[in-house]
Amino acid sequence: MATPEILNLTESARAVLRLLASQGPVTRPKLGSMLDLSKPTMSAAVSELSALGLVASRGTERGAIGRTATIYGVGPGAGYVIGIDVGAAQVRAVAYSMDAQPLASVEESVPDQATTEDVGAVILSVAKSIPGKVEKSFRILRSIAVAVPRIVSYSRLDNSTGNGPEAVLRALRGYTDVPIILENNVNCAAIGEMHFGAAHGRRTFAFLQVGVRVGLGLISEGRLFRGAGGAAGEVGRIPFPWSDSEVPYCEGLEHYLGSRALVERSRLAWPEQEGTAPSSAKELFALAASGSQPAMQAVLRHAADIGRLAAGCIGLFDPGLIVLGGGVGRNTLMTGEVERVASELTWPTTIAVSALQDVGTALGAMKLALDYSLGLILREDRHPAVVLPPL
Repeated sequence: MATPEILNLTESARAVLRLLASQGPVTRPKLGSMLDLSKPTMSAAVSELSALGLVASRGTERGAIGRTATIYGVGPGAGYVIGIDVGAAQVRAVAYSMDAQPLASVEESVPDQATTEDVGAVILSVAKSIPGKVEKSFRILRSIAVAVPRIVSYSRLDNSTGNGPEAVLRALRGYTDVPIILENNVNCAAIGEMHFGAAHGRRTFAFLQVGVRVGLGLISEGRLFRGAGGAAGEVGRIPFPWSDSEVPYCEGLEHYLGSRALVERSRLAWPEQEGTAPSSAKELFALAASGSQPAMQAVLRHAADIGRLAAGCIGLFDPGLIVLGGGVGRNTLMTGEVERVASELTWPTTIAVSALQDVGTALGAMKLALDYSLGLILREDRHPAVVLPPL
């Protein structure tokens, strides 16, 4: 695995590489036309990039008058990036080329009640297995971005709990010296949806994750909104409950909307004549889908609660679109009720379900790594908030 070098590209070469990375393969004449470059300048730029392996031929295309033109795309010499999602139950990694083409994916389970060292070992195992699955022509790893279920900021990098940033750093710094990017997992999921999922083409939207925990990723004008300390979107901290008889407590809403509390409420309300109550959210949704009325009632009650939270997000941020994700949130049995309740409390806002399933967070992390690495090659400022530079 080669170490990336600092490149001194001409402005025309940077323009060609920038376009190919964003648009995909293009013929040489179209490249020149799109960039308004003369034929000699175009030829010099392509030759410069080809010599470095940053651009490679992807075949030819025959035009309307019978002439053929070479198609160029980002070459394997540009290298690749890795996005890693560090979850509570498993670690998933994806490797992509610099023009966002998939190269490899790996996932491994995290042991029950894992220690910091256990999680670090799984992260390291996943990272080490990726290069062997990537084509040999892709020799250069440019950067790694890691999504962790924590607030990520420079002031919090001493977090030493299981799958926090410190475990990530200890695991990866002993293996590679490339830049490491850290970001909150829900923020990464939002980025994944913007580029590859249900929010593709939208520049402003919110990603609401509902599972064991709740979280919100905010995209504003095409950029991730992190807040002053990287903690924007921690909706589980909204004071809850509010009433004359109860005092809000820290993360009360997160506890109430989490899957464990959902299952517990369902168990307590479960009619004896319906048999054994569901022991997991997955089982509850399966019973609801099969026609169980008590299960469906529990699902709709939970959907109404999520709709109220969505209404709060709409009133504060006016995102225009809310994408529901997480093990509970993306279940389509709830979507209609979430949208109905939210629209009753605020104004009509589109509610969509994540299209990326379990891989969205890793894809978002990968996109962070890709944009950062491309920025280094092009000498552009595309730095995320928290980057651990190469050693």
